[in-house]
Amino acid sequence: MPAEQVERGAEEQPGGRPQRRPWTPPFGPAGPPLKGKGEKRGKTTSGGQPRRGPSTSARMKHINLSFAACGFLGIYHLGAASALYRHGRKLLKDVKAFAGASAGSLVATVLLTAPERIEECNEFTYKFAEEIRRQSFGALTPGYDFMARLRSGMDLILPANAHELAHNRLHVSITNTKTRQNYLVSKFSSREDLIKVLLASSFLPIYAGVKPVEYNGQKWVDGGLTNSLPILPVGRTVTVSPFSGRLDISPQDKGQLNVYVNVAKQDMMLSVANLVRLNQALFPPSKRKMESLYQHGFGDAIKFLLKENWFE
Repeated sequence: MPAEQVERGAEEQPGGRPQRRPWTPPFGPAGPPLKGKGEKRGKTTSGGQPRRGPSTSARMKHINLSFAACGFLGIYHLGAASALYRHGRKLLKDVKAFAGASAGSLVATVLLTAPERIEECNEFTYKFAEEIRRQSFGALTPGYDFMARLRSGMDLILPANAHELAHNRLHVSITNTKTRQNYLVSKFSSREDLIKVLLASSFLPIYAGVKPVEYNGQKWVDGGLTNSLPILPVGRTVTVSPFSGRLDISPQDKGQLNVYVNVAKQDMMLSVANLVRLNQALFPPSKRKMESLYQHGFGDAIKFLLKENWFE
């Protein structure tokens, strides 16, 4: 069954009878990420017998796929998404929900609604990055409209029924400017609704502009500020990130101290390589380097599929 809205202590969804309280959006505050994956130890069947560890087929019944916030390192996500689309069909057909923050939400949306257009996304990303590099101060250059350029890519790539394909299956991380709470939006009444939520998830204040995105009467900014890697509460969430850390699909930095820092609910290794990646997320590297990042994303996803016996 489709993944329901992700939250803890959720308010009643639209369609039910709301309680008498201030406006509640059609989603809920995101709870803290769950540490466990798959079945819990000691769980029993309805007959009280100990349950065996999950088989591959059992685990695949509740699989989610989540892409981390990462700015222009989203090209790594596109490489991973391409590998999953080409060689992980067996996995993708059983993925119940897709999730993401900022650039990760964009790739999650494309993989869910228009996977055959990943190559178009690559070309748009390369051109967008080149445009940023040509600006005197990158995206911060006065007069440059980062959000308008990003929207043009969404208008170009997302299909007319993207919101229908994404409804209750896509969970987008956004941050409320007033409460500073994180929300995972999973309901989209129109394509425009979906685009607004994706823009909100990608709006990094000052960098992308000074006027937050308005949606449902409130103002929203980058979901990566409060939950950069959404972990859904039901089943196993497969995580994808261009930052080295405790993740399923990610670079594996060698020769580093095993010291991790939690950045907006994402465990990343404390390393020089990750600091370089953080800079590249905001200030895109050369096209050659971005092509290399794409290939690394593709290769890391293939390794994951082989490890999990999902490669085909």
